[in-house]
Amino acid sequence: MGVVRSRGLLSVGPARVWAVDEVVERVDAQDRVLGPVSRREAVREGWLHRVAVAVCHDPRGRILVHRRASEVPRFPGHYEVGVGGAVAAGESYEQAAARELAEELGVSAAVRFRFTFLNRSGLSPHWLGVCDAVVPRAVTPDPQEVAWHGWLNESDLPRVLREWTFTPDSPEILGRYFAGRRSSGAGAGRGLRGGRLPPSRPW
Repeated sequence: MGVVRSRGLLSVGPARVWAVDEVVERVDAQDRVLGPVSRREAVREGWLHRVAVAVCHDPRGRILVHRRASEVPRFPGHYEVGVGGAVAAGESYEQAAARELAEELGVSAAVRFRFTFLNRSGLSPHWLGVCDAVVPRAVTPDPQEVAWHGWLNESDLPRVLREWTFTPDSPEILGRYFAGRRSSGAGAGRGLRGGRLPPSRPW
């Protein structure tokens, strides 16, 4: 299903312009749907809604980390471990994550749902659905969304989480993701050979 969008007035300095807004579903504290609202309204009012992200692996098991473009409205220039965005009205978490992979990385991949948690560390509270996917190394990120990306070994992640500026939810996403994988018997993963770690302050 495609993203449902509505049109509304947006204030830009002294001007007011028509802008396209996403239609999402307002949900309650148990992630039950209450009804459709615009995402802008949900953020402004602090209403719970749904967001989906995918933790991306390459075929060698490394994890994709990217830096958000400086032009994006939410956490510009921050690093992230999940590729995703708002879940549109009528979408599942998996469908939204797969759509965001296509929009932001230009890839089509099978997405597996892992878990949800109530995320209060972003600009507004929301239910965050975490998925994962194996994607090819040759991704083509949208430059309006992604300024830099790299494939990192799992053993490198603790250092970069300390040294780089990540979105507020990235540490919790990774912590819950690896904890869930260990409890399911999949193992925590090993630092794999190949792929050099970018410098502490990559371009």
